Parts: sequence; structure tokens; C-alpha cells
Amino acid sequence: MASQDRDTNNTSPDPHDAANLAKAFQELAKGEQTAAALEKQLTAMEAKIEMLLAQTEEQQRLTQHGGATASAHNGSTTGQDQEKPDKT
Repeated sequence: MASQDRDTNNTSPDPHDAANLAKAFQELAKGEQTAAALEKQLTAMEAKIEMLLAQTEEQQRLTQHGGATASAHNGSTTGQDQEKPDKT
């Protein structure tokens, strides 16, 4: 008879188990919402970082290009100015 009692008890749902399961699903849903919000924020941050990196690279390129142009106007980067024969 003890085995019949156990079988009967196992088939009837425990209200505490159902409540715990419902709470677990609620917490899971809340966790998924939090994860989605964090992912959205990280995506926005990644876009900002990429934009800043592109701006920095462009500024660096312009600075290097601008520096080479300024040096060329001063004659310091061209070897032709230094190799001219004297006209004396």
C-alpha cells in the first residue's frame, strides 16, 4: 500500500512547486529583458567607439598629411633644394 500512496502523491501537483515554477519563469523573463537592455546599450557604445576611432584616425591622417605638406613648402623634406649647385 505504501507504493500506491507514493504514486498518488507524485501525480498530484504540489501548489508550492507550481508557485516556484511560476516565479522562476517570471525571474527568467526579467533577466531576458535586462540582457536585451544591456545588449542595446553595448551596441550603442560600440557604435560611438567606432565613430570616435574613425574620427581619430582621420585627424591623424590629416595631421600627418598636413605636416608633410607644410614641410614640403618649407623645403625641409625635399632633397632637391639641398642638392642645388651654388651659382657663385
